[in-house]
This record gives sequence, structure tokens and C-alpha cells, in this order.
Amino acid sequence: MTPEPQDSLHIARQVLETEAQAILGLIPQLSESFVRAVDVLHTCQGRVIVSGMGKSGIISHKIAATLSSTGTSAFFLHPAEAIHGDLGAVRAEDVVLALSHSGETAELVRLVEAIRRIGARLIVISGHADSTLAQAADVSLSCHVAEEACPLNLAPTASTTASLAMGDALALALSRRKGFRAEDFASLHPGGRLGKKLMKVESLMHAGDALPAVLPQTKMPDVIHEITNKRLGMTCVVSDTGQLLGLVTDGDLRRHLTQGSALLSQTANDIMTPRPVTIPRTVLAVEALRLMEERKITSVIVVAADGRAEGVVHLHDLWRTEMI
Repeated sequence: MTPEPQDSLHIARQVLETEAQAILGLIPQLSESFVRAVDVLHTCQGRVIVSGMGKSGIISHKIAATLSSTGTSAFFLHPAEAIHGDLGAVRAEDVVLALSHSGETAELVRLVEAIRRIGARLIVISGHADSTLAQAADVSLSCHVAEEACPLNLAPTASTTASLAMGDALALALSRRKGFRAEDFASLHPGGRLGKKLMKVESLMHAGDALPAVLPQTKMPDVIHEITNKRLGMTCVVSDTGQLLGLVTDGDLRRHLTQGSALLSQTANDIMTPRPVTIPRTVLAVEALRLMEERKITSVIVVAADGRAEGVVHLHDLWRTEMI
């Protein structure tokens, strides 16, 4: 008899509820062992090597990737391949993070002796605290689930979801312990939308010869030439030592022309806007964009701690990143 479509919805709800409960069930299982595991990872002088068989192996790949992207050098090691030659990748200063719901996975159990011989430390995530792997570990994390989400209670589902969540908890607690910042994340994710959103203005600013700058005594024909030549619709006004004194924009030029002033006989100092909006070079591009939108300006000047003009970021530069 063909199941009714509503049966599929019923099963889907059951699966999601079971897996959600599996994750929530990890909270009361947390103990000082979790803190010790973070300590072990934090003091690791080598790499974190994540290992698991079958579905746990797939989850191990993801945990290794999460660790790597949050500031911890990590990679996946297949336990079967490890005991057939790939153990050369493991060093005494490394930490092995092993995943096994049963805690009795033969390939991992065989791996323990080799890990001990090498001198690497071992953290185990297991659903059974009295298992062989859990007992052999330096730190054992309980990841017990009441049941699998599989209607037959056979396919690894809730258990692998719980293991993934525990791995994420470890990686993020470790990144916080290390003081991992948004800027660090950006340096590890230079591609894609995340990398663009976390880009610093120093990588976008017009600097050096591309920075429009004139002295305060510069006559207006030369000021206009600088604005036109650098194509940013503005120029910085700086001292002999490069200190930012003010800003002249093409809008300033238009306003003085409409007021009937003898513009060409004036200097940059005569029409500049003193104390323009500035930012340091370490500001994220998204913050610079927010500032431009708030102030309704099209460019912002990047200054050093001593007040020197270092560069200019234009709204068009942010548009080209496609982050907006």
C-alpha cells in the first residue's frame, strides 16, 4: 500500500523534532570535561586532527572545516588509511579529535595505540561514556542520544546531528578563547560574500600617487586639475608633512561658482571644509559604507593615528566589491 503524502509530512516532523531534542539533550550532558577539551585544544602546539568512520567521518570533515575557518589549524584523517600509512601526518604536538557514537569503532580503537605511541593527545566525542574509546581518551565528551531519528532507529541521524553540534560548540568556544575576531575571519575568507563584507578599507582605498591631495596655498586651477585628474570628485588639503587639514569637493566648487565668487583667484584653504569625516585604515568596508550612508557623502578619508592622510575610499569602490 502506497503511503499517503501526509505520512511524509508526519515523518518529517518526527525527524526534525527528534534531532532537535538530540541537540537540546546535549546541554545537560555538558560538564567540566568540555572545559578541559577546550583547554587541550587551546594549548595544542600542532594541528587538530579530526577522525571518524562512515557517517561520523563525514561529520568529522565538517568539524575540521569549522575549526580551520575559525582560527585553528585542522584537517581530517581517515582512520582506516591512518593505520595503513597515513599516521605519518600525526605529530606529538597534535591533538586528535575522534568521533564514534558507539565508541567501539574498530579502526579508531586500533588508532589509539598508535596515537599513544606518537604522544599526541586524544579527545573523543562518543555516545557511550563507558566505551573503549571514551575510556582511552585524555578527555571524553558525552554525546548520548535517546534514539535515532530513523523510524527503524538504525540509520545514524540524531547521533550525527548531535556530534556535529558538539563539534561546533567546541570550535566556537575555542575561537572565543583565542580571541578570534571578525578581522581574523575575513583574512581566512577572502573569497565570496563573507570575505567581501569583512574586507578592510585599507584594501580598497586610493593611496600613494592615487590619493588626491593639495597644499592649502594651492591655487584653484591646480585644485580643479587635481580633482579632475584623480577622478574621485574631491581632494584632500594637507600640510607639508601630510597632515589632513580639510577637504575640497566638486560640490564646493559648484557652490562657490553659484555664489558669484572669484573662484579661480582663491586657494584651497579659502574654500575647503575643515575637519572632514575620517576613518582609520582598519575599519571594515561595511562600516565605511554605513558611515557614508549616514552622512550622505560619497567618499571618506583614511587617516593614520598621527593625522596624516593615507587614502580615500569612494562609494564606487564599495559598489565594485558587489557587497551591496
